[in-house]
Amino acid sequence: MVNNESKKKYWKDNIKLVCSCLLIWFLVSLGFSVLLVDILNSFSFFGFKLGFWFAQQGSVITFIIIIFFYAYKMNKLDKKYNLEEE
Repeated sequence: MVNNESKKKYWKDNIKLVCSCLLIWFLVSLGFSVLLVDILNSFSFFGFKLGFWFAQQGSVITFIIIIFFYAYKMNKLDKKYNLEEE
């Protein structure tokens, strides 16, 4: 059984992880694809303007990477607090 203090630490770590993943998602999807697109378009990536690439591919690829990262970190967090599934 997990005590109350352990539950609070687990929840705090979980929220911290979610917030960091959301921040990365926000920076890539809105920041690089919309707000900084003119600056990034001065660079080229595989023959495409970098701002365009982030808007079309980079934000989707980053989102998929965040999903796998979140699953990996949550598994580690579950093990740390002895909450892993069988």
